[in-house]
Amino acid sequence: MRRQSFGTYQKSVRRLYDGRRGSVLKFSSIVSLHEPLMGKLFHSGRFDARRFDRILDVGSGAGQIIRHLLATSRPDTEVVGFDLSWEMLKRARERLQSDRPVFVAADMRALPFRDNSFDCVTCGYVLEYLPDPADGLREFARVLRPGGIILLLATEDSFSGLLTSHTWKCRTFNREELKTAAESVGLKWGVVHWFTRIHKVLKLGGILVELEKPK
Repeated sequence: MRRQSFGTYQKSVRRLYDGRRGSVLKFSSIVSLHEPLMGKLFHSGRFDARRFDRILDVGSGAGQIIRHLLATSRPDTEVVGFDLSWEMLKRARERLQSDRPVFVAADMRALPFRDNSFDCVTCGYVLEYLPDPADGLREFARVLRPGGIILLLATEDSFSGLLTSHTWKCRTFNREELKTAAESVGLKWGVVHWFTRIHKVLKLGGILVELEKPK
């Protein structure tokens, strides 16, 4: 993918998600089954949010992942939603109708949080917009406590990924490329998830993996 300047990257993402595409994101996530399938991942316990004290959701969008985090984490778990677009965060707050999550707008390549301040980071289909995914992963690792987990969802090089890339103006990844980027910033490639067996066979739904920051 062509590398962009920092300013060009920011402007392109804000233009995309502050506009019409951003306003229909929650509906497209439901129609495509991504949001219900993510819910199954959380509610089944395959990814157990109850083990965490402080969770950061990067690229919260319309609240697709935060909705499930609020439902499946402990009541005393702090949940922070983060996005480049204030418009998307406004939509998430209106949709969730909850005072529990804290919302912050900034860029994921410069997270406004201290080192080692979260024990879980979730990131759903957001790295695709960075010129270099290692820039985002490096920041996720910085704010993550040793032993912490990143739940990463990314668009994969596949036929369905090509359609996603065309619709949302983003790139795709192959697994080895993403694994190399993660390991380059000191993260360990861990448990790989699939939404369903059909998704695994047909390479649908993208890459779902837990990355761990070594203790």
